[in-house]
Amino acid sequence: MKKTVVINVVGLTQRLIGEHTPFIESFLKSGRSAHIYPAIPAVTCTAQSTYLTGKTPSEHGVVANGWYFKEECEVKFWRQSNKLVEAEKIWEKLKKQDEHFTCANMFWWYNMYSTADYSVTPRPNYLADGRKIPDCYSHPAELRDTLQSELGMFPLFNFWGPKTSIKSSQWIADATIRTDALHDPTLALVYLPHLDYNLQRYGHDFKKIKKDLNEIDGVVKQLVTYYKKKNAQVIILSEYGITDVNNPIHLNRILRSKGYIAVREERGLELLDAGASQAFAVADHQIAHIYLNDASIKQEVKTLMESVTGVEKVLVGEEISKYGLAHERSGDLVLLSGPDSWFTYYFWLDDKKAPDYARMVDIHKKPGFDPVEMLTDPKDKLVMPKVALKLLKKKLGFRTVLDIIPLDATLIKGSHGRVPEDKADYPILISDNPSATFANEVDATDVFGIVENHVTEKV
Repeated sequence: MKKTVVINVVGLTQRLIGEHTPFIESFLKSGRSAHIYPAIPAVTCTAQSTYLTGKTPSEHGVVANGWYFKEECEVKFWRQSNKLVEAEKIWEKLKKQDEHFTCANMFWWYNMYSTADYSVTPRPNYLADGRKIPDCYSHPAELRDTLQSELGMFPLFNFWGPKTSIKSSQWIADATIRTDALHDPTLALVYLPHLDYNLQRYGHDFKKIKKDLNEIDGVVKQLVTYYKKKNAQVIILSEYGITDVNNPIHLNRILRSKGYIAVREERGLELLDAGASQAFAVADHQIAHIYLNDASIKQEVKTLMESVTGVEKVLVGEEISKYGLAHERSGDLVLLSGPDSWFTYYFWLDDKKAPDYARMVDIHKKPGFDPVEMLTDPKDKLVMPKVALKLLKKKLGFRTVLDIIPLDATLIKGSHGRVPEDKADYPILISDNPSATFANEVDATDVFGIVENHVTEKV
């Protein structure tokens, strides 16, 4: 088997490759490339699971970045266990073909408790006094200690939140190189999230994102240069393309206006009570799953959602099957937004009653994805001094919360999840082998076979 690395440059598309990414552009011109018809929904967990299994969400079960866990009556996002992916992974298939094959999963999702030989993923420590300490999880466990002793603590707050920067992608690249030096895996899967941040903050404003493009280009160059010296094959790909948006849609507020949503009030703040609601939406970028605890209102809810400006499709029954989402984890209705729109999780009607987690980076408590977590209030000129003061209080042992996230969804200028209108915004796959045999456009499920063929030298 041939040593291969797959570098996942999140958000990379044909539109973004050019003067600000000279290395990636040269890699593209010298290799073989294809547009990827994206997985639906075109979000991290679904796309990655589709690439690594060659199956649709109907088969592998990852219908979004999070869903309603019906037995627990709770919405959960960003779970970690690989057991949630209900299909054979590429490393499992390749291991059957060659017992000497090994795989390193460097930050692709559903990373924990898998059958991959080596893996590293974010895993902060949540202390009893309320602090969140940056850290990561690895298999084998001592790999974490080796990497953090040599590279420093994994920069969690540069990986997600208002302080996101190239530091997290650079750390992952450095950790990948160090892991390769230690273990020499046959297949390495590398996740570089950097472009995800400002593309969602600013959309295709090249004046604002050109620095990000140049930074990720440098990290990709570092990785490719290293692996070429190891005589490895290199594949660069992305999960989705981010496109410009200007219309956030608050589905749960619409459902609440019709009396379908149940909320609990605690300490004067509201919490979504999913188990007691007749209908509620789990929003994830440009897709939303609507779950019904009362099946009799299905047609009413469908009609209501079809009347909402910015909702492009309302899928039910066989329509859900056609999109490859016929799984028990999916909603009773599945919504796709129009090209300039996206869905929020917001359910409160008065910001004074918004739950405390709404103003915090808290990816596990929110009943939906919240890209506004990457921002602070641009009108608050004292926000950074406030953050510094709060951090000082934490270090001194005082309880305090970093409630600095605004409640203004219009600040988000880029999103993903649907199939873009223009192929220039599709995710992309580039092989360094100009003779690789794949079409100019491939389905997300085809990526599995393309990677397999590279490793087994059938390209």
